[in-house]
Amino acid sequence: MDETVDETDKIDLGAVGVWRHADTEPELAAELERLGYGTLWLGNVTDPDLAVVERLLDATETLVLATGIVNIWSNPADRVARAYRRVADRHPDRFLLGIGAGHPEATKEFVRPYQALNDYLDVLDAGGVPVARRALAALGPRVLRLAGDRTAAAHPYLVTPDHTRQAREILGTGPVLAPEQKVVLETDRARARAIGDATLGFYLNLTNYVGNLRRLGFDDADFADGGSDRLFDALILHGEAARVAEGVRAHQQAGADHVALQLLHPADVDPLPGYRALAEALGLGS
Repeated sequence: MDETVDETDKIDLGAVGVWRHADTEPELAAELERLGYGTLWLGNVTDPDLAVVERLLDATETLVLATGIVNIWSNPADRVARAYRRVADRHPDRFLLGIGAGHPEATKEFVRPYQALNDYLDVLDAGGVPVARRALAALGPRVLRLAGDRTAAAHPYLVTPDHTRQAREILGTGPVLAPEQKVVLETDRARARAIGDATLGFYLNLTNYVGNLRRLGFDDADFADGGSDRLFDALILHGEAARVAEGVRAHQQAGADHVALQLLHPADVDPLPGYRALAEALGLGS
């Protein structure tokens, strides 16, 4: 079932957002709002009742919350739809429900994911989740088209501006394109790699991401030994905040409506100074 989303029904995500794991504290969400970020994306939301989304919306006033993603295999669609209605009733126009099939290495139920996504969206339709208030994790052409047909937005993860350009061509001009972009605020390459390598190495063991990267022109040499420098540079923006801002603009020039920044940092480092530097370099809140 294809359903066109009226432009006036879309949630305004802002030009730049932040992608973080679902354990984000309300105080940090409130500070991100003050800094001018439009949307906070919550990765790997495991509670189908969406309590974490409601808690962060309660702590903020204008920040949009988006899930990136709710996994369709572990979160029953009817329960998620009921939770969506509860949260959206309390916070109208501030919640974008992002869903996705995840990756086969983590899900024993991973069978016919394209059909499973369609079936899940059918239940969301029946449960009263508007097309204009949902997004779909999408990498390949088929799921990108599904995102454009049955949701308001495509949310590609671990991608490059080249992928953004291709995704925009597939989606056309209507659907929102909101890629995730990893960031390390470190000018020394060795230190930047030390911070980013664990994250990158994790995704290089997942077939859906590797397959997408192959479509973008990377090969076995790029995937060996934790990833080549060429691959690292393409997937993880690193350097000063001004250089990261240039990378964000590359996505925007390629057709992104919104870029979700995932700031990678050591666990014992306060991320707020980094978010402040990025907000200043990007001209947020000005």
